[in-house]
Amino acid sequence: MKIFTSIIKTKIFLLLFIVNSAFAQKYDLVIKNGRVIDGSGNPWFAADVAIKSGKIAGIGFFQTSEGAKVIDAKNQIICPGFIDVHTHVEDALQKLPTADNFIYDGVTSIITGNCGGSELNLAKYFDELKQIQTSVNVGSLIGHNTVRRYVMKNVFRDPTPKEQVQMEALVEQAMKDGAVGLATGLIYIPGTYSKTPEVVGLARVASMYNGVYASHIRDEASKVKEAIEEAINIGREAHIPVEISHFKISSKPLWGQSNTTLGLVEKARLEGIDVNIDQYPYTASSTNMGTMLPSWALSDGDSVIHTRLTNVEIRKKIRAEMLKNLKADNRQSFDYAFVARYKDDSTLNGKNIYEINKLLGRKASAESEADLIMDMVDKGGAQMIFHKMSEEDVVRILQYPYTMIASDAGVIQFNKNVPHPRGYGSNARVLGVYVREKQVLRLEDAIRRMTSLPAQRFRIDNRGLIRVGYAADVLIFDENKITDKATFEQPHAYSEGIEVVLVNGVAVLENGKHTGKKSGEIIYGKGKFE
Repeated sequence: MKIFTSIIKTKIFLLLFIVNSAFAQKYDLVIKNGRVIDGSGNPWFAADVAIKSGKIAGIGFFQTSEGAKVIDAKNQIICPGFIDVHTHVEDALQKLPTADNFIYDGVTSIITGNCGGSELNLAKYFDELKQIQTSVNVGSLIGHNTVRRYVMKNVFRDPTPKEQVQMEALVEQAMKDGAVGLATGLIYIPGTYSKTPEVVGLARVASMYNGVYASHIRDEASKVKEAIEEAINIGREAHIPVEISHFKISSKPLWGQSNTTLGLVEKARLEGIDVNIDQYPYTASSTNMGTMLPSWALSDGDSVIHTRLTNVEIRKKIRAEMLKNLKADNRQSFDYAFVARYKDDSTLNGKNIYEINKLLGRKASAESEADLIMDMVDKGGAQMIFHKMSEEDVVRILQYPYTMIASDAGVIQFNKNVPHPRGYGSNARVLGVYVREKQVLRLEDAIRRMTSLPAQRFRIDNRGLIRVGYAADVLIFDENKITDKATFEQPHAYSEGIEVVLVNGVAVLENGKHTGKKSGEIIYGKGKFE
């Protein structure tokens, strides 16, 4: 009888222990012993962070027994996941949904559809992403170039009133489907053929649905000031917040004048126009080779372009404009232009135009280099890297309070082509080089530019801060070790120093390694819910 009673008591004790343990483990995860930088710009503070059902459930101090899983942050930084507001992931994200280059750089949310190019049917696109699942949260702008090309193809003229109405209807549908705003790429065809009133009309539609106007402005070189003024004016006329993409000065004679261009932004803000900017922390840009030719030469489709590029007189006119622009930039060669991806001959990837011209046995002259560029464009063109900015301007723009960090990158297939290193290391570079080494930014302020400021700009209500009730997009990293490893010579290298990346409470990066988990969600714009 005593033995039987003892067994009963033991079972009751075990049952109570299990019940009490289950009750004690009220959180899915507790991150302990960290220093929290909450994304607001405020100083770090010591605290644990508790997570339940994909949300931040508590900030304070918790018992180990309260978490079904516990991570010891070991006095490292706990902060919100980074929000990259300027990406180009159309097509590539479906092929590489784990988005490794973004995750290793601490990015948990991305905004795509920039520079005027997006998916046209965003409802379908978002459904596809939900079906395949992704490791990052995804929002999208609706691209002006995409809309214009659908309605007008690549013609070099103003839209008719009917065409303007058609374009505005497409923007409205995209906003209802969840676009976060309208994006322009006014150096690219066909957007470069548009005039300001056309864009204002589309921006007014986006504004009706609480969208943002994000612009790759019309010129980032000799006419950069006028281009900034145009973006500001569109914001003024359409009553819409403005985001000037990859803010820079890429004209050598204007190096050092970022104080003036930033002054235009600040002046607009003082007038009550809501203008922000974003930037990648490098002195080189990346875009397609076609931008090296005058825009008029690229209208009306491939067959017409081929005819122009093989016509002696038209070719002479194009060459003259290219050389005029080169001279205006105080350059004697196109050696600043490196090939990142050239489908016609991948052996040229990583080489600059001067080197390729020499390699092919052509005459060593700018004229010959211009001809080479035209020949390459005629064969499909190339993705390029342009070394055209100064470090002084990069730092000054970075220090402006309303600058966000953005990669201007896509999802990258590891070890393929020679892409810009910004796709691997933009955030880590800011934290390692500009915060730790050069000390031109405070750590807390740098993180604000990667988290709450982007969330505020794109009206993402529940991300960008360590706050109870917010989505559990959370990083743990060592501020003494975080480093960008990608270089222009060897771009395929993941950032180091980030130990944990949570996306909606799920560990997508753990112990510095991608887990393969795909817990990302769609970030819908306000129009989806109106």
